[in-house]
Amino acid sequence: MKRKLDFIDHQIISLLQQNARMSLKDLASRIFLSSPATSARLEKLEREGYITGFHASINHEMMGYNIKAFITLAVDAKLKEEFLDYMRQCRNVIECNCITGDYAMLLEVVYPNTEALETFVGKLQKYGKTQTQIVFSTAVEHREIAPDPEIEKAG
Repeated sequence: MKRKLDFIDHQIISLLQQNARMSLKDLASRIFLSSPATSARLEKLEREGYITGFHASINHEMMGYNIKAFITLAVDAKLKEEFLDYMRQCRNVIECNCITGDYAMLLEVVYPNTEALETFVGKLQKYGKTQTQIVFSTAVEHREIAPDPEIEKAG
């Protein structure tokens, strides 16, 4: 059973989502604890699975990936494990979700051009019917959710 996070735990998570490179000293000063106490709390949040990693946000276009797309796939149940193994190997797949509805999978992918995307979609079709939406622009970039102490209380 997960424990209820307190106000300081929520502050730590929120501050690290804003800047994962924040030094322990800066983090400690922002939450008004000593560095050892902050370090202990941080280690506990990681050990318990509340914090799963520290990441750099990448500008895909600057890295040469000019096309972002969402692909839905009605994967054949007999091919699901093979498909998931393939997804884990595809570096252009940013996210792969099992979803409800007519399509079983939702993929977010990035490619340098439409030709490369088309080749990938062609390979996917051996697993089932696909539908592809190419993103024109992104109004709200991927963001982490801010911890909400009220959700913990409702728990």
